[in-house]
Amino acid sequence: MRSLRARSARLTTVQFVAVAVVVGMALAAGAVTAAGPWSAGGQRVAERERAGAGTDHGSGSRAGAPRPAPSAAAVLAGLDRTPPTGKSLADILDPLLSDPSLGDHRGAAVVDVATGRRLYAKDADAGLTPASTTKIATAVAALSALGPDHRLTTRTVLEPGTKKVVLVGGGDPTLTARKKADGWASLRTLADTTAAALKKRHLTSVTLTYDISLYAGTSRHPLGVNENLAAVTPLTADEGRLDDSTSGPAPRAADPADAAAHRFAALLEGHGVKATPDGSAEATDRAEALASVQSPPLTAVVERMLTHSDNDIAEALARQTALGTGGRGSFAGGAAAVGAQVKKLGLPVGGAEFHDGSGLDRRDKLTARLLTSLLALAGSKDHPELRPVLTGLPVAGFTGTLSDRYESTDSRAGTGLVRAKTGSLTGVNTLAGTVVDTDGHLLAFALLTENSMNQPEARAALDRAAARLASQ
Repeated sequence: MRSLRARSARLTTVQFVAVAVVVGMALAAGAVTAAGPWSAGGQRVAERERAGAGTDHGSGSRAGAPRPAPSAAAVLAGLDRTPPTGKSLADILDPLLSDPSLGDHRGAAVVDVATGRRLYAKDADAGLTPASTTKIATAVAALSALGPDHRLTTRTVLEPGTKKVVLVGGGDPTLTARKKADGWASLRTLADTTAAALKKRHLTSVTLTYDISLYAGTSRHPLGVNENLAAVTPLTADEGRLDDSTSGPAPRAADPADAAAHRFAALLEGHGVKATPDGSAEATDRAEALASVQSPPLTAVVERMLTHSDNDIAEALARQTALGTGGRGSFAGGAAAVGAQVKKLGLPVGGAEFHDGSGLDRRDKLTARLLTSLLALAGSKDHPELRPVLTGLPVAGFTGTLSDRYESTDSRAGTGLVRAKTGSLTGVNTLAGTVVDTDGHLLAFALLTENSMNQPEARAALDRAAARLASQ
């Protein structure tokens, strides 16, 4: 990776100030997450080539939280510079987006985040396959429906008058059984506190069942068995991964909930409580609470999803959005809830179709207009609760799915200035995010392309277009 000094040397003074503002937003959001959840007013591993389908994707609130990170739009608006005109952007982008490597279906849009004014459009209302940029919509829907301080709870209960312990899944896709939890909810901690609660009741031998009634319908994505996404259940540890990875494709347990329950039983035995697994069973209303663990605030979960392009988190958040708005926790329910929440925010949903939360479903359709509207809303001073949608985007040449891009001479100008969600399926290449231009304006852009069979060249073409926005 090139040095920070070498990269920073290419920034204009205004761009440096603007980038500092956006980096400050990310640091402020991280500090808030570490201190506690945001109030209602309120990283990263590269995507890899995906096997099989050709994909490149990667409860409860608390009061008294710190103030949220500042609005990028409000800060950058103070620079009082004239944004680029539609004609100037057309002169720049039209030739770049005519690159044959991008296929024959393209949609693009650029907006000024500070004003919301659209500066460029090319088939911006055409519904195209968004791939993993769908996660931007999922993030906005979840944050707006549940709130940035929302947490997901995994708990254990004891059925009264029995020795039956139930491990109740709360839909936390970040629950981990690894020794180093890194701030995520720990199955080991839950086993420790559960064992202590059982011993206080003089119970050292129990049966263990698990409750996955929170979700409904099939647990398998229409894509089928695939290393990019485990079966979607409300109880899972380490996303059902069978290796040491934390993101990207990996072999998965056939039944992540059952695997998590068996792991929990082993952890209990390590604390002197013999636990005999006994399949799944719904906890009764009379069950007594034993222990619980909670995820970090939704802000952190959303950032992890966007930076790692995490399909497991995306599908969980779609379901949580459904449950939080009175819907059904299923693939269909989650997709419907994301679409409904986006529409409720007054965003342009014409041409959009949602079939999942991750973008793995090729039937998903989004428009460049909708994606830029989502990003502009996340930068609005009226919606600070959506700020993690911007701070979670990978930074070109530095973090996440963009850490190994923007290396060529014709895209290097975007290093550190472009923050964007990538998306790829076979024949589909997309890029949507923000960029700081030479006058310090924060621009939101979306580039959607279909029917390209040369993924490396298509990605490079998209990177050139985004980088050109930074240098114009």
